[in-house]
Amino acid sequence: MNTQQVASKGEATRELILDSAYEIARNDGLEGLSLGLLAKQVGMSKSGVFAHFGSREELQLAVLEAGRRRFLDHVLLPAVKLPRGLPRLQAIVHNWFEWVHRYQSGCVLLAATSEYDGKNGALHDAVVYQQAGWRQAMIRAVDYAIANGELPAGTDAAQVAFEIHALALALHQDAGLFGYEDAIRRARRGVERLLGVAPKKADLIEGARS
Repeated sequence: MNTQQVASKGEATRELILDSAYEIARNDGLEGLSLGLLAKQVGMSKSGVFAHFGSREELQLAVLEAGRRRFLDHVLLPAVKLPRGLPRLQAIVHNWFEWVHRYQSGCVLLAATSEYDGKNGALHDAVVYQQAGWRQAMIRAVDYAIANGELPAGTDAAQVAFEIHALALALHQDAGLFGYEDAIRRARRGVERLLGVAPKKADLIEGARS
């Protein structure tokens, strides 16, 4: 086996570990990651897992980053294929709400904001960095809609982004407690009111999926 094949096998093993760790974190949070359980699930020894991740914290950071990539792949990347402005913003919201539906039983990113709120350290810093980056992406999307004249001049883009985020969080919580159908209807109604857009057919927010 040549060096390239060894590296490729190592990357594949690392991704297998990450996938399993991500599923554990969905149910138990990043703090619930057990190296013993993870090693058992992937059929490796603890030392084998440590060969790919030098510490539990390094593994947790890698899972958090994997969660960020999955979120952006599902929510942002399909939307940026649409023109800048309200269509792109609506698509982001639609995809975000779909993400909530898919992960209402356990979202690594959402759980991490609660796990590391008010704490110090690399994981707290990584959560803050990720959330700040997403907030800026949302503000940019709102700014494009303002620049296009699709939202009123003088609209506070940061406030709109904040309120959309609040609706997504409320959707996640209510979907788990009271059921997704009622929660998504109310969340869509809130976004419709916030953006001043009329509903289309049965769906108030239509997104781009590809």
